[in-house]
Amino acid sequence: MNDAVTLLLEHRVKPGLQADYEAWVKDISARARTAQGYEGVSIVRPHSSHTSYTILVRFDSHESLLAWVNSDTRKELLARAAPLLIESEGLEIHTGLEFWFTPSSARAIHARPYKQFLITLSAIYPLTVVLPWLVQPALGMVGLQGVGALQGLATTALIVLLMVYVIMPRYTRLVAKWLFD
Repeated sequence: MNDAVTLLLEHRVKPGLQADYEAWVKDISARARTAQGYEGVSIVRPHSSHTSYTILVRFDSHESLLAWVNSDTRKELLARAAPLLIESEGLEIHTGLEFWFTPSSARAIHARPYKQFLITLSAIYPLTVVLPWLVQPALGMVGLQGVGALQGLATTALIVLLMVYVIMPRYTRLVAKWLFD
């Protein structure tokens, strides 16, 4: 089984060229959507006077990500972006959760621990209340309702799955401005 991976890109845009860069981002995002294994993109735009954009592109496997990174389409698009950038792109590949709270940049932007705590708590708490009510009847349907440890494992696995693939990528994008201020 292949694990999802995230391509983390950092682009420092030359002052005054942000509108051209935004048009380029729309173009590359549209083209990436057609790549095999593409699962989504998140863009963290610059805050205050910074010019660094952080782009997270998620793929279903390391192989799919490498196919996109090495594709002629991406190479052509990067050549078009080069005149807009202060320096060549920073590129990192991540698996798991590490990209949630730490976008890469020359001057690393980190979410304050209390903000990480509040975001994580506000996402996990509702899941811990609702999911046991859903898991217990589902286990009962397959004759495993009385196995408490199995209910805990199923609930925990479902919470982690939802947090990694559904909730946190969207939630952190939604609150990015507050999170990284």
